[in-house]
Amino acid sequence: MEKQKAPWNSPQLRELFLYLIVGGLATLVEWAGFWVLDSGLHLHYLLATTLAFAVSTFANWAFGRLLVFKRREGQSLGKEIVSVYLAAAVGLLLSLGIMYVLVDLLHFVKMLSKIAATVLVFAYNYLIRKLVIYRKP
Repeated sequence: MEKQKAPWNSPQLRELFLYLIVGGLATLVEWAGFWVLDSGLHLHYLLATTLAFAVSTFANWAFGRLLVFKRREGQSLGKEIVSVYLAAAVGLLLSLGIMYVLVDLLHFVKMLSKIAATVLVFAYNYLIRKLVIYRKP
């Protein structure tokens, strides 16, 4: 009788768990950046969202490469980073749209809106990296 692996030992769950850590670290970078830019420097919340997102995308890429994803064979570092930022651009548009709806239309608190937008965009970010940028040939 073949012994089955425990489900928590699967490579897919390990990858997802590590990406949760990566996403958590990048989220802290994004939220701190947003708070500093919005509350500290008093930039418009959509500009603060964009700048914080750009910095956190780099953090997400760097942490993700260290812990979760490996570059596809034959893919240059430049192409990988461009792919990550192109995918992130869609995530940014989603985030900006969510922020606009929550802040301008529904009058939610900006930081709570930022948290909600981050949570909603997280799944997109993971799936686009797994299925497109770092997919196995």
